[in-house]
Amino acid sequence: MKTKNARLFLLFSLVLLAKKPARAEDLVARGQYIFATAGGCACHTVPKGTPHAGGRPFPIPFGTVYSSNITQDQETGLGGWTDRQIAEAITKGIRPDGSRILQVMPYEKYSGMAPDDLKALVAYLRTLKPVKNRTPPLKVWAPFARSLGTPIYLKVFGRFTSAPPQPPQSGRERGRYLVDHVALCGDCHTPRNFLGVPNNSLYLAGADGKIGPLGERVPNITPDNETGIGEWKREEVVELLHSGNKPDLDTVTGLMDEVIRGTPHGYKEMKKEDALAIADYLKSIQPIKNKIP
Repeated sequence: MKTKNARLFLLFSLVLLAKKPARAEDLVARGQYIFATAGGCACHTVPKGTPHAGGRPFPIPFGTVYSSNITQDQETGLGGWTDRQIAEAITKGIRPDGSRILQVMPYEKYSGMAPDDLKALVAYLRTLKPVKNRTPPLKVWAPFARSLGTPIYLKVFGRFTSAPPQPPQSGRERGRYLVDHVALCGDCHTPRNFLGVPNNSLYLAGADGKIGPLGERVPNITPDNETGIGEWKREEVVELLHSGNKPDLDTVTGLMDEVIRGTPHGYKEMKKEDALAIADYLKSIQPIKNKIP
């Protein structure tokens, strides 16, 4: 009897051990998909440079900030961070030493990412090959910009979101979740003032070259028939997200091209049902007449 029980216990243990790697692989695969749907986190890659090694410059009102190395390098990347520390950086903008990350990193939007998606994303980041690349420090003309300016900005303008217990699975609610908290369409397509505060009265209505990211013009993607995507079919939105091709046979350029196909993972890997959910959500929001030259 004891021998039989021992065999059963051994068999049960082997089954558990056999299943564990599969679950880990599933988590990483899901994280890779979230990473792709987030545009491959293209801001952390210098165009034509080493993926995810950081160092890309972003102008801000009082200087220049450089994106972080998000590879698993122990010295210059995230290799020495715990999973919790990575998650708090993504959704709260807090470094392991307690300092604040500048709002160029859209952690306020990522704060609405569902826990399961966030956990999977962190699991995928753990798989990024270590690249030793010490990125340049913040360059500012205003003293205490990080230590005082960021907390004040967040106190006055901060808009964190309560994450849903589970990510919506389908329909417009799924599209809204992806647009606002994963793909972060509003981070580029909603114009900002000179302090970098989003003008939510022009939600997704585009920005001209003076206030768009990196000086680029960003189109209006509200369903306005004249200045937005009101006349686009939902399948045409899907085509753009997958290939960068527009209904007029033109193609996207700049940052949009990077998040679609310019990084190892990007919108090009988005499931069709998710791309359709985004299309349906965009077609349902308030149309705003805002012509971008």
